Amino acid sequence: MADFIQIENQFTSGVYGKRDCCFVKGQGAVLWDSEGREYLDFGTGISVANLGHCHPRLVKAIQQQAATLMTSPELGYNDRRAQLLQILASITPDGINRFFLCSSGTEAVEGCIKFAHIATGRSKFVATMRGFHGRTIGSLAATHNKKYREPFAALTPSFSHVPFNKVEKLAATVNDQTAAVIIELVQGEGGVRLADAEFVAAARNICDEHGAMLIVDEVQTGFGRTGKMFACDHFGVKPDLMSMGKAIAGGVPMGAIGIGDQIGELKPGLHGSTFGGNPLACASALENIAILTDEHLIENSASQGEYFLKRLREIDSPEIREIRGIGLMIGVEMKSRVSPILQAMMDAGFVVLNAGPTVVRFLPPLNITKQQIDSVIESFVGCLNNIQDMQTA
Repeated sequence: MADFIQIENQFTSGVYGKRDCCFVKGQGAVLWDSEGREYLDFGTGISVANLGHCHPRLVKAIQQQAATLMTSPELGYNDRRAQLLQILASITPDGINRFFLCSSGTEAVEGCIKFAHIATGRSKFVATMRGFHGRTIGSLAATHNKKYREPFAALTPSFSHVPFNKVEKLAATVNDQTAAVIIELVQGEGGVRLADAEFVAAARNICDEHGAMLIVDEVQTGFGRTGKMFACDHFGVKPDLMSMGKAIAGGVPMGAIGIGDQIGELKPGLHGSTFGGNPLACASALENIAILTDEHLIENSASQGEYFLKRLREIDSPEIREIRGIGLMIGVEMKSRVSPILQAMMDAGFVVLNAGPTVVRFLPPLNITKQQIDSVIESFVGCLNNIQDMQTA
């Protein structure tokens, strides 16, 4: 058998830190590596595979569309694209009634920045500390972590960063030169931190007061992850622009921008995306959204998330500082770096993520079972006990 790890190491760019395994197959919440070893996936490609891997209905929809028409740019119209646009209008917050389709979440954030600039004629933006919005130049400027941002600082647009959930700091920073405020309602990469309802309402009011746009980043939180279709649904907030990606098409690369009335007319040629709205991705997104509804997976995300949080809060460990989460987007903040825990759980057959250096993040498929949750809890407790034993030895 080919040594795929060696081949990747020889020819890859080098920008990714990788775990020492090669995944080759998935089904539901289970992954298999090239050695035939089985893992339970509590990362889902960073909140991409909300249906789990290779859902039969999704696979069939992709196969049928691939045999019909895969690419058709927006030089003309397309049946699948039209159907998806109509569905998106029915599931997004009131006031979002137009959409730009693209290839990823960071591309969606990039477009939000451009559209806010066009709508306001302004070039200053406000984002929050610990926020993460992507890796392209505009979305990178919105991202707070200096590790990602500083190597490209000379290229990025003008962003100010305010503390998350601090209304007075936001009010003092936004002014009549601000084009937009961009927020995550649950900070994913920033440690699974939930916005306060007061902060979200204030962000909407402050933007209205100064004629600025409110951009809500739903790239990681969208399509059932938080126990509702979108995190916006927990807060009743109406964004002017809304970025979507990750789970929108069940694993096929796709992004979208929801556009509200305040943005006004967007003229032909102002923006574009070669692969945006391609029929294959649209067909996958349509079936993905249908499965989420038909199989009640959003409700399952809410109920299983409550169970998961309950089980985690029953753990008695001095290593845990705080447990945070909503739906099946859960973070456990530790008192030390989590890299040993991630490796130990990987060795035990569980894929889990970090959210910064001290937070273990769980993002399982929305059809995860209580039995599978119990198994990851058991492994997590074992890892915590091993850490304590090593520290006291």
